[in-house]
Amino acid sequence: MPRRLRCAAMIPAVFAFLLAIAAPSTALGVDERPNVLFIIADDLTRTALGCYGNPICKTPNIDRLASQGVRFSRAYCQATYCGPSRASFLSGYYPHATKVFGYVSGRQAIGDARATWPQHFKNAGYHSARVGKIFHMGLADVENGTDGADDPATWSERHNSKGLEWKAPGTGATLENNPDGKKPVIGGNNFVVLATEGDDQVLADTQTASTAVQLIEKFKDRADPFFLAVGFMRPHVPFVAPKAYYDLYPYESIELPPDAEADQENIPPAGINYRTGSGMQFNDDRRKKAIAGYYASVTYMDAQVGRVLDALERSGRAGNTIVILTSDHGFHLGEHDFWAKVSLHEESATVPLIIRKPGGKPGVSRSIVGLIDLYPTVSRLCGLEVPSRLQGLDIGPILDDPSRSVRDAMLSINTPSYHNGFLWRDDRWAFIQYSEDASKGIELYDMEADPLQRRNLARDPAHREQVDSFKAKIAARLREIRTNDLGLN
Repeated sequence: MPRRLRCAAMIPAVFAFLLAIAAPSTALGVDERPNVLFIIADDLTRTALGCYGNPICKTPNIDRLASQGVRFSRAYCQATYCGPSRASFLSGYYPHATKVFGYVSGRQAIGDARATWPQHFKNAGYHSARVGKIFHMGLADVENGTDGADDPATWSERHNSKGLEWKAPGTGATLENNPDGKKPVIGGNNFVVLATEGDDQVLADTQTASTAVQLIEKFKDRADPFFLAVGFMRPHVPFVAPKAYYDLYPYESIELPPDAEADQENIPPAGINYRTGSGMQFNDDRRKKAIAGYYASVTYMDAQVGRVLDALERSGRAGNTIVILTSDHGFHLGEHDFWAKVSLHEESATVPLIIRKPGGKPGVSRSIVGLIDLYPTVSRLCGLEVPSRLQGLDIGPILDDPSRSVRDAMLSINTPSYHNGFLWRDDRWAFIQYSEDASKGIELYDMEADPLQRRNLARDPAHREQVDSFKAKIAARLREIRTNDLGLN
């Protein structure tokens, strides 16, 4: 063949090659895209899970999922309390970009033109469904079966679970501010233990699991992929669980963290948590009862997770479904004599995070990651466009090789109304400052030598350069976060 003709014959092949390399490598047909099952617990600390090293609390279903996927040992929320944490990872922005620090969805900040994470999937042809608490819901919303701060535009369908919760029949008591030990069970955001009796379908989490099971059964015959978000209330207070789960944890056998109150001597006043055992008039018995009640709630919630995972297996679609399990933030169980959330110490700022990707490599990742990374990561895994506005990173490569690292540091916050705290966490150090100029106090912990954060090095002259460096990094990160396309800052 003459050279000119040979060149002409090659043109279509070259053109096709150029088109192939120009096209997004993640592009998938609708029928090829994996489903997404997103499971989130409320106030779940990683330290309560067997797969994270707890030898007492029984979590066989979450442990099973961890053995099949990647368990992230250093995952951080972007806000250490419910509303802004959920608004952050669902919108794709840090709280200081949207100024969402309250118990709202974040829709008023991002506007109608920007899609939330599940809405992005809905707009791309997914059937998006919610069961239970995904955006913020208060305890009263769960008791009344109402939507709370949910965002209707996000979902193709949504389902609330109306539970009796603290009103369920059973035996229990209120623990906090109860010096004579005789205070009965009360409602609200209180430390209450309640071992229920009878049908557990009166509890919201049992209903949530039952609805999720029904939806998975319904979805198995759909041609389009699904994004199913399942939100459990437990182990959020009140610690309500069927008696069988309480029987697993006799409170007398619970061990308390040693020298917990003495740890507060290392912490500036601004860093003392909003709930302490001494402030709630806990004696050691009530401290132990609180931990036992939390464990009972975790194991009950784990059983509901197992029901959902089993339904996915039965449906035949588990092999093409990305499964994510996490929490909106962590929870203190007496460390530093702190209880509940809001603190920027590890027990409150870290979250359990497990991701099982079809074809991925199971293992444990020590890479620092954040909940804000979920939106871009799962979008990429499913072949969707990743909006350039998102402030998280794609941590997908870790799911194929858990030894990889994507981030070198992460920023988390607590509420501006609560000392305006910031956590800068890198591979070795945890630095906390209160107020943007650190005028309300600082903390610095060597997480290799002091993983329980019992020795604050912030005022040690030997670490002055490190402290100054971390202050500068927080300021630079906040400037970057506030430079966004919202037009609000």
